[in-house]
Amino acid sequence: MKRDVIYNPENLDRIRQVFAQGGIDQIHVLADFDRILTQAFVDDQEVPAVMYILHSGGYLSEDYTQKAQALFEKYHPIEIDPQVPLAEKKRAMEEWWRVHFELLIRSGLSRDDLRKVLASEKIRFRDGVLDFLDFLHEHGIPLVIMSSSGLGDKMISMCLEQAGRKYDNIHIVSNAFEWDENGKAIRVKEPVIHVANKDETVLSHFPFFEAIRDRRNVILLGDNIEDVGMIEGFDYNNLLKIGFLNKDVDVNLPHYRNNFDVVITRDSSMEFVNDFLRNTFETREGKEGKVR
Repeated sequence: MKRDVIYNPENLDRIRQVFAQGGIDQIHVLADFDRILTQAFVDDQEVPAVMYILHSGGYLSEDYTQKAQALFEKYHPIEIDPQVPLAEKKRAMEEWWRVHFELLIRSGLSRDDLRKVLASEKIRFRDGVLDFLDFLHEHGIPLVIMSSSGLGDKMISMCLEQAGRKYDNIHIVSNAFEWDENGKAIRVKEPVIHVANKDETVLSHFPFFEAIRDRRNVILLGDNIEDVGMIEGFDYNNLLKIGFLNKDVDVNLPHYRNNFDVVITRDSSMEFVNDFLRNTFETREGKEGKVR
């Protein structure tokens, strides 16, 4: 077993068998975006979220950059600390997100700024993610991206489009801005989604719910312990929880092992997830014919 993938073999084999018996038509994937589908480190520099690229790259005013950095230094330690009580974390994250959105709008955020962030090449998909997206599309498996990204659904869509992976089986639940006729952000739509309230974002409220309603075997991918709450409100049968622990492994590993079935550490590739999917479903298809 590689040191960057930690799991209980017996438990994983049990889940694999249940998923295989249910078949590929019973599966959907629920995932965060930042630091899950994207790399947490680019050129040996940490990129905690897409939003970080905006304020570290100086794309808006100097005043924005300074204030955004101050907010990051105040709230990010709370965000990544698994020992902070959930209620306290929710209050802090709600405050951070709303203050930051107001700052973005006052600073003149535009669609052009999103294009500049994309062109910076600081957003890179994790190794193996494009193969992962291709596999899900080829086999008709819905992928629900539930992201608290401060730049929201538009930025995620642009990233997928640039990679040629804006597939129709991908559904995005994220923050969204309203834009004026000049492409300037004027307000953020409610509800505001942050890292600690995904348990309150009920999937049945969204139009794509019909595509996943009967797919009750779920693979969940998250990088915060609170991401386990993404599944709240969905009546699933079986759940495989895969956590991505990108840094501070020695300190946080016990907490992640208590909350996830599999822990992938140190910004490693998507190889384990891809192997799990292939070994669970393509082997079965080889024996019984392709399942759709």
